[in-house]
Amino acid sequence: MNAEDFRSRFERIRAEIARCLVGQTEIIEYTLLAILARGHVLLEGAPGLGKTLLVRTLGRVLGCGYKRIQFTPDLMPSDVTGGNVFNQQKNAFEFFPGPVFTQLLLADEINRAPAKTQSALLEAMQERSATIDGVTRPLPQPFFVIATQNPIESQGTYPLPEAQLDRFLFKLNVLVPSRQEEKAILLNHLQGFDATALDSMPLERLTTPAELIALQELIRTVRVDESVLDYITEIVGRTRAHRQLVFGASPRASIALLFAAQGRAASQGREFVVPDDVKALASSVLRHRIAVHPDAEIEGVSSDQCIEEILREVRVPKIAA
Repeated sequence: MNAEDFRSRFERIRAEIARCLVGQTEIIEYTLLAILARGHVLLEGAPGLGKTLLVRTLGRVLGCGYKRIQFTPDLMPSDVTGGNVFNQQKNAFEFFPGPVFTQLLLADEINRAPAKTQSALLEAMQERSATIDGVTRPLPQPFFVIATQNPIESQGTYPLPEAQLDRFLFKLNVLVPSRQEEKAILLNHLQGFDATALDSMPLERLTTPAELIALQELIRTVRVDESVLDYITEIVGRTRAHRQLVFGASPRASIALLFAAQGRAASQGREFVVPDDVKALASSVLRHRIAVHPDAEIEGVSSDQCIEEILREVRVPKIAA
């Protein structure tokens, strides 16, 4: 498969998902990019904007096993990973896998659970395995987590630990649709669309898990010029010295930005990364990995504004196609 075939496959998948999720074109595109770059996605937005519908539709179209965890304040780590239960008939402990043993995991309202439970996902997201009672078990492949969270100002939410946030390739802000898009949503429902009966929707399955892994491997072959590597390094490095940030992004952010840029290049039918790929994805990769100084936050400064300032200051390299 060449870059143009990849672009065509990517567009077909995006269009199929957009049949169910109206008005969230960028969210669909970036979520697909993250999956193909072997990354996880954190979706933040108010309830009712289609975050859960997106994940359910992805599971159908990508042909992947799908499970959901509804995070609540009383959720325990074993409710995520599973555990050993004594079987009296066999007179031995038997392992019962938790919902994390799937290919596409929806961690719904992840910031409703305390940090102890949230951290149960850390190993799964980083190592693609889960250790229970000293035994490490591999997770099905491909494996990716799409987590939703309500804005931190909402009642009953816990802020995600920095180590947890750093495992997400993208943090995407799900915005309220425009009036025209909302009208299109209403027309869809008038014509019989029912988000609670997605199985009855004639969605086409466009990949298999094996094909998805092949697409992920193809992304890694996209050429990256050394000047683009310098560009990524300079952008991420400047977050660590920015006057309005308490701390900047880690080298994991540089790696995430590299892989995401390769995915964007392939999705547009290119066999090489250009600086615009990096610029387009910088905010989504970095916004959750940096912290604005409290004094600057009081003045209304956001992490996105700091990233935009850095992008304006860093010299954009010129590369030969």
